Amino acid sequence: MSTAELRHLINEQLAHIEDVAFLHAIKTIIESKASEGIYQLSDYQKSRIDSARKQLKDKQTLSHQDLQKEIDQWLSLK
Repeated sequence: MSTAELRHLINEQLAHIEDVAFLHAIKTIIESKASEGIYQLSDYQKSRIDSARKQLKDKQTLSHQDLQKEIDQWLSLK
């Protein structure tokens, strides 16, 4: 069965379904597949990325070695 035939068959069968909960479940499945590969960032995530970019631009960064020293110091306090 081709993709077009399968779509047609599914559409015909969906037209006869009255179960709202089932239709909502199908809608959720379709929406998740349709948006696959496209990740939407929240406003909080966008804000954190903007903040990190500003820190990088302003050279407010640590080398891996310096960060490791800070972590070691923090762990030694525990």
